[in-house]
Amino acid sequence: MTAPWRFGIDLGGTKIEIAAIDSAGAVRLRRRVPTPRDDYPGTLAAIAALVDDAERELGARGTVGVGIPGTISALTGRVKNANSTWLNNRPLREDLQAALGRELRIQNDANCLAVSEAADGAAAGAEVVFAAILGTGVGAGIAVGGRPLAGANGIAGEWGHVPLPAPRDDERPGPRCWCGRDGCIETWLSGPGLAADHLRRTGESLDAATLAMRAAAGEPAAAASLDRWLDRLARGLAMIIDVLDPDVVVLGGGLSNVETACAALPGRLAPLVFTDALRTRIVRSAHGDSSGVRGAAWLWGGSPRG
Repeated sequence: MTAPWRFGIDLGGTKIEIAAIDSAGAVRLRRRVPTPRDDYPGTLAAIAALVDDAERELGARGTVGVGIPGTISALTGRVKNANSTWLNNRPLREDLQAALGRELRIQNDANCLAVSEAADGAAAGAEVVFAAILGTGVGAGIAVGGRPLAGANGIAGEWGHVPLPAPRDDERPGPRCWCGRDGCIETWLSGPGLAADHLRRTGESLDAATLAMRAAAGEPAAAASLDRWLDRLARGLAMIIDVLDPDVVVLGGGLSNVETACAALPGRLAPLVFTDALRTRIVRSAHGDSSGVRGAAWLWGGSPRG
């Protein structure tokens, strides 16, 4: 018998969210709690409580899909590559299955974003979708035919941890990344990366949201920092388009709300991509910050894409 509810969990660095999706694909319940940072047992307990409370309120059990800021190692079965570093090397799947008493499906959170947007979002119907998360960290997911592409090593879409393409002299070797390398795309294009670049140039400490707001108001220093960020974003995405050639690039995460990003990117990308006419569409996620949790729920199938 098909479960009446599909529950999606978005395990983020600052919040954990649950959504319940019914058989028609409508979100019927959403809840979020702060993530117990650096507390693995607390993270497990928070997820279990969200599912228990949702099932009690809805009166039925459901399937559970989880989006995480990393992936499950095929070698060890444990989490790897998570910027929420307290999850790394932990048997998250097994521990959550024990806590919830059922099988789980786990995917990278950016893959969940890609699935959601390919199903019925900004990339609905597109065959190949690259969905980039530009937030506290930088990652991406790939959906092909509406299904997540994890890759042989479970790292498909991990563009945040490759070097910034075509670095200029003042961008070498680049900031040190939490992964131990220098100059990763994440250190330039994340919210903290944008703020750090502005601080290095101006000595002024501003968060990314304030920088974007001041740039929109025409403040020269903020506008210059945002322009450098857009230039680096274009270089990063041009590399992806050359390699993957997706039908659609979806921008998600907090920095996708920078109004000029989607409007300015096609013009910046066109001279960088190895083609005579850029046909890849650049769009913002249609479901906003609920896209990842919706995609996690769709890991059990039944989406508009099947």
